[in-house]
Amino acid sequence: MYIMVVNCGSSSLKFQLMAVPGEEVIAKGTVDRIGQNVAAQFLYATHGRQHAPAPMVAHDHTEAVKYVIEALTSGATAVLRAKEDIAAFGHRVVHGGEQFTASVIIDEAVLRCIEECCALAPLHNPANLAGIRACQQALPTAPNIAVFDTAFHQTMPPQAYHYALPYEYYQRDRIRRYGFHGTSHRYVTETYAALMQQPASAVNVVTCHLGNGSSLTAVLQGHSVDTSMGFTPLQGVIMGTRCGDIDPAVVFHLMTNDGLTAETINAVLNKKSGLLGFTGISSDMRDVQTAAAQGNQRALLALDMWAYGIAKYIAAYVAILPRTDAVIFTAGIGENSSEARALICAKAPGLGLALDADANASRGAARKISAPGSRIPVWVIPTNEELEIARETYELIA
Repeated sequence: MYIMVVNCGSSSLKFQLMAVPGEEVIAKGTVDRIGQNVAAQFLYATHGRQHAPAPMVAHDHTEAVKYVIEALTSGATAVLRAKEDIAAFGHRVVHGGEQFTASVIIDEAVLRCIEECCALAPLHNPANLAGIRACQQALPTAPNIAVFDTAFHQTMPPQAYHYALPYEYYQRDRIRRYGFHGTSHRYVTETYAALMQQPASAVNVVTCHLGNGSSLTAVLQGHSVDTSMGFTPLQGVIMGTRCGDIDPAVVFHLMTNDGLTAETINAVLNKKSGLLGFTGISSDMRDVQTAAAQGNQRALLALDMWAYGIAKYIAAYVAILPRTDAVIFTAGIGENSSEARALICAKAPGLGLALDADANASRGAARKISAPGSRIPVWVIPTNEELEIARETYELIA
């Protein structure tokens, strides 16, 4: 059985075709510059072999999906006999609000709920909807499954997700902590449990998804009980271009003293802050680390701020769990930067997170990287959100 995992942005489409239950990646690729009145680019690989980039025109996601399915089913790049070989589409949907605590088969009622959540995720949910409708049009017989970034965090208790605002804002506008990266946090939690030969319900962990966007989650008996991102992905730790936690009065100060509009401040906090804004160098951790190694003082301070903020969240989450079986690093920075992991652990001396230098230097595989004397085991587990989406899709249609 083949499942096509789809992740749509406003002008992009990423996909993976997987054979299940064997979980083999048959093909994967991206279409960029959708709807931009310029030649789009199609990057495509089958069975691990990259094909030459193909220029194309994609006025919308419907044309992009049609082009991808044609590549999968015809010509030298074909890996399927016909488009009907696709048993289902699994879609990453960023925001499911309070309506969805798990993945669901998409019907008209689900589509309406995703549309209602566009107000909560205006940059993401409309694009996710466009991808769903494109797949429905391309292959009407195949079911479409929505896998929500927010669903894993719907097990948070009210004390963790409420803000101390007038309660009417929650009742009317559903302003609360939602959390994101849930598919990744779920995947690494379940992978750790499998490595320990235990059910997910038996493990308590702190998962650290650290990339250009970053979030941490406290996992109690396999369920999210707190997470660093909030009503939007802006809250939490310092990120590539997002500021993370700040005093909300800063917004009013900028409005009053600098005359900035709400729209401008939104752009500053989301796109011009974080590592990029503070260093003035880059949003890419590798560039910041290079500058720090060359003695750039702002880069050095930014790294300290970044690691210190993450260490505080880890410490807070360890404190609310009855025991912590592991601290788990994942995603681009979490998986690949031994220096970043070491700096974070050093910023939490009270937790006694001791790393094995040789193990910490390894990359590309799930492994324990803590030294024997570490009070809490520390792990690196590469995330695989596409695989998690394929698994949840298969569970609903099998």
